Amino acid sequence: MYSFKNDYSEGAHPRILNALVESNLEQEEGYGEDRYSLKAIEFIKERMGRNDVDIHLVSGGTQTNLLAISAFLRPHEAAIAASTGHILIHETGAIEATGHKVLSIEAEDGKLTPEHVKTVLDAHTDEHMVKPKLVYISNSTEIGSIYNKTELQQLRNFCHENNLILYMDGARLGSALCSAENDLQLRDLPELVDAFYIGGTKNGALIGEALVICRDSLKEDFRFHMKQKGAMLAKGRILGVQFLELFRDNLFFELASHANKMAEKLRDELGKENIQFLTHSPSNQIFPILPNALITKLQDKYAFHIWEKVDSEHSAIRLVTSWATKEEAVKAFIADFK
Repeated sequence: MYSFKNDYSEGAHPRILNALVESNLEQEEGYGEDRYSLKAIEFIKERMGRNDVDIHLVSGGTQTNLLAISAFLRPHEAAIAASTGHILIHETGAIEATGHKVLSIEAEDGKLTPEHVKTVLDAHTDEHMVKPKLVYISNSTEIGSIYNKTELQQLRNFCHENNLILYMDGARLGSALCSAENDLQLRDLPELVDAFYIGGTKNGALIGEALVICRDSLKEDFRFHMKQKGAMLAKGRILGVQFLELFRDNLFFELASHANKMAEKLRDELGKENIQFLTHSPSNQIFPILPNALITKLQDKYAFHIWEKVDSEHSAIRLVTSWATKEEAVKAFIADFK
């Protein structure tokens, strides 16, 4: 059975595994002070053309979101997220468990706009309610859509006018930046958001995310927060080696481009068969709407998520391609579908 369930079913790109093996017996400093982590951070800063950001390597996406949001907010402050937001739906209440409410709002394409955020602000008017303070977005979103530069600029301007923190979940940032419809570059992000992370786990690494803090007021004592919440690895080199390989050249972007290319093949071939899609998703996640009977047959050979019921006879499924998805598997899926 071949899996299109997610983009982390495979292990890691061979270059990363080789680098881990080759450096295995070297003695290094701990807690992210090793030369691999420091060099990886230097490379990422060079990619962004910014030396004034702080970068911290963290093991996973949920931990990064929990760590960042709980550090950025005061006890009475809350986060705003789309109703599909990962922190709202798929993180087991991790943010709420730190004492911060997540305020949700319906966003048809999974993307927040200034109008969405204003609705939440207008509904929270005094000290008897939590105070909305942080706007949480994902790029790409949980339903595969991406933000363009104008959309982010408008959201950034609104957040700054209203003294809000704009935080971007970048678990699939590689896919978003390499999308054919994207007009953003990595170097644009420090000007557009206050903090974001670069996802490695879903783009060729064994584990690891690189949290980038852009706003100065959010930087202070962050390593204290990391240590207190169990996010500071003694063997931080494990993360450093991986991000060094991803960013020493274009590997990070090459892997994301491959995932998008495989998704595009699926999208195009299904489109030729007049299949409708639940969302417009120009990234490595697609959501075709199929007859339930056909879904059952496909499940004999392929693993994927049934995303939601559309009507009594049709459901939307989620197909996710990865840095390691084989073109032969995509062709086989299309052939079996036909």
